[in-house]
Amino acid sequence: MDVLVALICLALWVYLLCARGGFWLCRERDDARVPLRDHWPPVTAVIPARDEAGFIGRAVASLMAQDYRGRLSLVVVDDGSSDGTALEARRAAGDRPDRPLTVIAGSAPPAGWTGKLWALRQGIEAAAADAQRPQYLLLTDADIAHAPDTVAWLVAQAARGPFVLTSLMAKLRCDSLAERLHVPAFVYFFQMLFPFAWVANPQAKTAAAAGGCMLVDADALRQAGGIESIRHALIDDCSLARRMKQCGPIWLGLTERVRSLRPYDGFNDVRQMIARSAYAQLGFSPLLLAGALAGMALVFIAPALLAVLASGFAQILGAVAWLAMALSLQPMLRLYRLSPLWGLALPLIALLYAFYTLDSAYQHWRGRGGRWKGRVHLGATSLP
Repeated sequence: MDVLVALICLALWVYLLCARGGFWLCRERDDARVPLRDHWPPVTAVIPARDEAGFIGRAVASLMAQDYRGRLSLVVVDDGSSDGTALEARRAAGDRPDRPLTVIAGSAPPAGWTGKLWALRQGIEAAAADAQRPQYLLLTDADIAHAPDTVAWLVAQAARGPFVLTSLMAKLRCDSLAERLHVPAFVYFFQMLFPFAWVANPQAKTAAAAGGCMLVDADALRQAGGIESIRHALIDDCSLARRMKQCGPIWLGLTERVRSLRPYDGFNDVRQMIARSAYAQLGFSPLLLAGALAGMALVFIAPALLAVLASGFAQILGAVAWLAMALSLQPMLRLYRLSPLWGLALPLIALLYAFYTLDSAYQHWRGRGGRWKGRVHLGATSLP
């Protein structure tokens, strides 16, 4: 029996390494320089913000400092903040006529809307009402800082595709022990679920985006039904990607240009971040939950157990699968400048993620799923 399990584990890793879009190679990047262009269309950045006074200033300042030769305007939607978020946004913007900032006092979300998506809709409506309607909308978060050439790169990449949605996965902070243990694996698992090469392939059904930085073609968004078409979605970025891919090609890549400012200093911080949407990713299905947990055990945990506890051929096969697993994490560890030895910890990390996924289901069953900034979205859906 041990040999059979070991053979299955190794076969799964052969598939993952050779036939799943090369997800682990981290080839989809924004390494190219911004090309010279004659036309730089108008862009409006829309930032939903709820109690983000600690980050919104740096986020707004990074957009104000963009080296973009077209018109760039900002809309911040203050989503019921109680900490002076709007004041910090205005303070960071200063007086820049060439970078107009509009701050909207957002209203409470109506029934059937998640809070972030309702805030985004209000911001997008404000952008559409501008005399110079934007060709592109940069949907970004209040805890995201952008390098000075980010907007120019996104616009150039969108035009090159042409892509109706161009997204960069913000580089997460990776300083604390909890962050070093979880963050590279978080992006790695995301790539495993949604291989970026498949995302960019118009013939593939796979669609994904990273909500911290999404450049969206405004006309294509209207054609896709607008933000209201995904108003129930808890995983709003991937939901939007699925809608947009019905209208045209999309692209998602890794980046050093866009960085998340939010810290996850403790294990509980990470648990809450993952558990908020893990069960939604499984469609709130107990059957898919059981399958996901069994799959994680077979793919990530069983090889290490076989390598340590089995004997003979099963032990050798388990060790080979564990080594393949560790090697597959190396490109991501290099991106985050961490020791290669962290790859050997992937079975333990996967065990933690399995626990967080189970906790996500437990919170949903208690009526506390999707909790964020004091809101619980009981009527939220997974993906449309």
